[in-house]
Amino acid sequence: MSVDSATVRRVAKLARIAVNDEDVTAMEAELNVILGFVEQLSEVDVTGVEPMTSVIPMAMKKREDQVTDGEKAEDVVANAPASEDHFFMVPKVVE
Repeated sequence: MSVDSATVRRVAKLARIAVNDEDVTAMEAELNVILGFVEQLSEVDVTGVEPMTSVIPMAMKKREDQVTDGEKAEDVVANAPASEDHFFMVPKVVE
């Protein structure tokens, strides 16, 4: 795939980048180099290669999922103007 000056101007407009006429030719060459590298990557045979998130194989650290009340109910409502049985008390707003 080759990028022309019209494509460079369109990409610049979509990216909201101000590009003058002198920069268009330089950006055209740079984008063509980048796309050439991407085309090279698509030629690499990756059959049998597992997708990975790191270059070093590692297991994701996990913990058991335990449902608790947090044991902090008193701390949570400590600054509330009014609370009852670990719940916030608010005035009635709808009649």
